[in-house]
Amino acid sequence: MANEPKWLRAARATLGTREAAGSANSATILGWAKRIGTKVLGMIYNADSVPWCGVFVAYCLQEDGIEPVAIAVRATSWSTWGQALRPERLAPGAVLVFERPGGGHVGFYVGEDAKAYHVLGGNQGDEVTIARVAKERCIARRWPADRAVIGKPVQMAASRPISIDEA
Repeated sequence: MANEPKWLRAARATLGTREAAGSANSATILGWAKRIGTKVLGMIYNADSVPWCGVFVAYCLQEDGIEPVAIAVRATSWSTWGQALRPERLAPGAVLVFERPGGGHVGFYVGEDAKAYHVLGGNQGDEVTIARVAKERCIARRWPADRAVIGKPVQMAASRPISIDEA
């Protein structure tokens, strides 16, 4: 969509990217990690079985020249990145951070309904998808510090079940 930020268009272009089956690894996901680099990720990333939602967000932001958070692989580290947004100020492309059993999750806001945010993210059922994630699990709403917020909240239909664990 033309009026969306470049990083969100980059994210949409990867929809359907999946982890490799079994002990194999997705060359695409490992390629994202290699491009981002060990210094940004905070670790040597060599298996798509390691949660990669933060890798996905960092890759998409770098496609627009935006510096990701340090230790990008850790989803909750995104909760202090950039500038905070109030819920009524959300716009497509905002980075949303969630709590989940065993850790956190991070992805991009594409819309919302009364109970959930619609999140374009990686490692949602082992692939890049749009999932509904309960608003009550959201711990941070962020936007790149050096970019003006473009857009406004997008209301969507609650067309699928709410995700309970994105890993």
